[in-house]
Amino acid sequence: MPAQQDSAQGSGAPGAQILHRLLKLNNRLIAPFSTHLEHRYNITVNEFRLLMMIGRLGTSASHQLSELTGVNTMSVSRAVSALQRHGRIEVTTDPGNRRRKTLTLTPEGQRLYETMLPTTDKVAQYLFEALRPDEIMAFDRYVTTLTDALEAQDEEGRSLFLERTRPDNVDESPD
Repeated sequence: MPAQQDSAQGSGAPGAQILHRLLKLNNRLIAPFSTHLEHRYNITVNEFRLLMMIGRLGTSASHQLSELTGVNTMSVSRAVSALQRHGRIEVTTDPGNRRRKTLTLTPEGQRLYETMLPTTDKVAQYLFEALRPDEIMAFDRYVTTLTDALEAQDEEGRSLFLERTRPDNVDESPD
């Protein structure tokens, strides 16, 4: 990394500098979506993520999509409502569990999935052609390890990540 860019990131810990580069990577990965798909198909980033995941899975439930995408449940709920409102998914009650809803693509959703899939593949191809096969495998291991750490929970089901990154000066009592 050029010295000019490095100094622009401040004197934070090396881990913080890597974190900022990861956040930048995430923002750059969204660019083809927002440039080529978002306005053309009237779809938000979260709706896109869910549509693509439902398309891959065939059938899913909201809680499963939240777990697989890392999108919080409230944002998943909003995206599911919008996808349903636009006729892109069908939401049915699971006969085995009346509280659970099953999500599947409608013919319009399937058409949109198939339309957007090549862009998703192009992004992945472009991103990973910069790496050798062994680097791709190592990167996948790193991403998996970091994701597992972020999803770890204590005995009471609380996020270890959120508990351990809580600011010291935050009062938990609502006022």
